[in-house]
Amino acid sequence: MTITIAIILASGLAATLYAVLQSRWIYRLKVDFEPLRRIAGYIADGANAFLKREYTVLAPFVLLVALFLALANRGSLKWQAAAFILGAICSAAAGFFGMRVATAANSRTAMQAKQGISAALKVAFAGGSVMGMTVAGLAMIGIAAVLALGSWLFGNSLAAYRDVVFPILSGFSLGASTIALFARVGGGIFTKAADVGADLVGKVEAGIPEDDPRNPAVIADNVGDNVGDVAGMGADLFESYVGSIIGCVVLGAGVAAADATKLKLAMLPLLICALGIGASIFGTFLVRGRPGQSPQKALNSGTFGAAILAAILLFPLSWLVLGVDTFDNGRGFLHVALAAVMGLAAGTAIGLLTEFFTGTNTAPVRKIEKACNTGAATTVISGLGVGMMSTMPPILVLAAAILGSYRLAGLYGIGMAALGMLVTIGIQLSVDAYGPIADNAGGLAVMSEMESDIREITDQLDAVGNTTAAIGKGFAIGSAALTAIILFSAFTQTATGNNGLTFDITNPLVLSGMFLGAMVPFLFSALAMDAIGVSAFAMIEEVRRQFRERPGILENTETPDYKACVDISTRSALQKMILPGTIAILSPLAVGFLGGIQMLAGLLAGVTICGVLLAIFMSNAGGAWDNAKKLIESRQHGKGSDAHKAAVIGDTVGDPFKDTAGPALNILMKLMAIIALVIAPLLKSYWGL
Repeated sequence: MTITIAIILASGLAATLYAVLQSRWIYRLKVDFEPLRRIAGYIADGANAFLKREYTVLAPFVLLVALFLALANRGSLKWQAAAFILGAICSAAAGFFGMRVATAANSRTAMQAKQGISAALKVAFAGGSVMGMTVAGLAMIGIAAVLALGSWLFGNSLAAYRDVVFPILSGFSLGASTIALFARVGGGIFTKAADVGADLVGKVEAGIPEDDPRNPAVIADNVGDNVGDVAGMGADLFESYVGSIIGCVVLGAGVAAADATKLKLAMLPLLICALGIGASIFGTFLVRGRPGQSPQKALNSGTFGAAILAAILLFPLSWLVLGVDTFDNGRGFLHVALAAVMGLAAGTAIGLLTEFFTGTNTAPVRKIEKACNTGAATTVISGLGVGMMSTMPPILVLAAAILGSYRLAGLYGIGMAALGMLVTIGIQLSVDAYGPIADNAGGLAVMSEMESDIREITDQLDAVGNTTAAIGKGFAIGSAALTAIILFSAFTQTATGNNGLTFDITNPLVLSGMFLGAMVPFLFSALAMDAIGVSAFAMIEEVRRQFRERPGILENTETPDYKACVDISTRSALQKMILPGTIAILSPLAVGFLGGIQMLAGLLAGVTICGVLLAIFMSNAGGAWDNAKKLIESRQHGKGSDAHKAAVIGDTVGDPFKDTAGPALNILMKLMAIIALVIAPLLKSYWGL
């Protein structure tokens, strides 16, 4: 066990060191164009200020939850409180550091575009890799710290790990999930309030282009890209990564096998993630742009190269750890490795399906583009239909992955499939975070009025960024679904034990819990959407006021008040993120202590099934509307036409779908499951089981 902890700690330190070296290289690049440096400074200051205020608001809440864990638990489980705080700190630190470097990389990407697309791609990807490697590194360092302290305090026996150390480790995951939810909801409200205000008043009413510096909301919009799509996505995948690891560890310790084999199965997920970090670092060296080559090809080289290397090495690693040991009806290392590879393949398939439904110039997007010719109503109807239809293929892939991995290695196999989806998270998130950096670079090139050839390069990078963001959302949803399932399985395994408790769906307690769980994603999404509506209204009124009272803004004789719009988004996000987050946290607590363990199991089943479908629908509908708008804008005389205005309306409806409510549902499912897992010992004691 000591060797395992040393290996995962070393892998975490390697990833973090890689991120530090990349960030130092980015900061050494000079931005010698004053308008670009000045506007980029506005974005960086706004993003950093928002995160600091967000974390200030969350700090008392984190301490309150930690106090609850310390007082409610007994004996050694009181250490869950410390693990919870550590998980929250690691998640917040990963988001802050990754976003800080992203706001430095955006201007440098635009600046390096003077040297060609290859140089600009290198900077944008390097900025994204800081986010990816920081998430992977801090997750492994935090887990290694909890395991090292646990083994020192409670020993290295299977009983010590299963009954004490692993439950404490679930507190680390709970801390990560808590920060992730508020980061996603808060960042999403911030960015979409600004985006909707900028689009409806700037594009539709005033008729000015996107990212026009005359638009008062344009700085807030670019700030939102960083706090929502960089810090928010980073926190999202950080807690997915940690949750899948811990869920798999708990399941490994509970399989039907000899004690020594159980311990090996519990440690294998950690070693696989260490392997994944090495494969991710290798993959980053394959991302090399070449003149005349699409940036997408370079990014794919790194992503698929890392995935193939990890898939190949999974087999010898599983054999080295498990050897000839078998578990659960004779299953062995080959079954485990195949289950992980199946998850990796399923994640890739879901990403490609997401690209089909949301990518530029695909059949579903062209369908929405055609509907734009007859107005906003048909645009919205068509987009809703595409979003609903897009739920079927990913669900079929998920069902196949669940059935196949279960057939291979039981519940532990499902856990390995979830882990397989995220095994190369370092480079997956690097490619995802590349998107908002490229988007910001394009906006900065427009706002600082750089040469047209530079804007063409940043536009190419941005177009690829839309695809990477869509694929990243697909991976996030797929991993969320499987992670929620294994956390649910870990909860039922922990809660039942030998007490004879069963979860029959004909049981009224289980059935009523399922209905309650299916309702929660709708309630949660409604609150998030309403928050954006209220915030966007305030933003629209502010932009209209500035255009009305200061006509020189549109004539380029006055500078807009960007700070006022940033303040509106900040206040709205911090105020409106509390209620949805509180509902997500209190729901499993209330149902568990008032309705019982069986009702809580039903709640988790309902929220997982409904949450996955609603998340796919929202994310894909929003992405399709967005690219339908971009497709019209790419046509000659497309901008400013009636079809373009209808497309902007569709994109505006889709923005909160794909960037706030949809992605936040991923975290909602996992947060409720990890809360249930953490409180399982308390519930058993409370209900006398």
